[in-house]
Amino acid sequence: MAAKAMACPNCEGHDAFVDAYLDTERLALRRFTADDADLLIELDSDPAVMRYLTGGEPTAPKDVRERDLPSILAGYKRWGGDFGLFAAQDKDRGAFVGWFILRPEQGGSLDEVELGYRLRQAEWGKGYATEGSRALLSKAFTELGVRLVWGATMSVNEGSRKVMEKVGMTVTDTLDTPPDMQTIEGSEHGGVRYEISKEQWGQH
Repeated sequence: MAAKAMACPNCEGHDAFVDAYLDTERLALRRFTADDADLLIELDSDPAVMRYLTGGEPTAPKDVRERDLPSILAGYKRWGGDFGLFAAQDKDRGAFVGWFILRPEQGGSLDEVELGYRLRQAEWGKGYATEGSRALLSKAFTELGVRLVWGATMSVNEGSRKVMEKVGMTVTDTLDTPPDMQTIEGSEHGGVRYEISKEQWGQH
């Protein structure tokens, strides 16, 4: 939590928000570009950030550059820029906060999408996850024709579970731990799936 906020040199070229996706009170969400690999590499290098994803193991920089980032950019083309993974920047400080995801499963219906996020440890505890998630739910249901939003996390990941509950999502199913996550802390408890429908969101 005490880690120094990372400057966002690659955010400077986006002051005009050419790649803008969504604004909240404190955050500007934009589409990633081919120049953003270092932001993703730094984020995934923190064992605390990766605790419930890989057991703390960082993502190899080569995988970010050759697999992850090209996949993110291809997603914008696939979904016309409406869905995908979006970089989050603190509007006052210009700092890279992390990313949010709003996208359908590959080959899935565009009216059922996943919501998620991955934030830098220095930005935890500031309400960014809840703020960004609420704004994305609103955009999904009012602008993008989405019928259902879902999210999944490990049962022991109390932080992520609280965020989903704060934005009105409820548990709809339990999930088996994938084989590649069996050695992660708490894997024996499996995962949980949260959902919220457009109708439920309108009543929240």
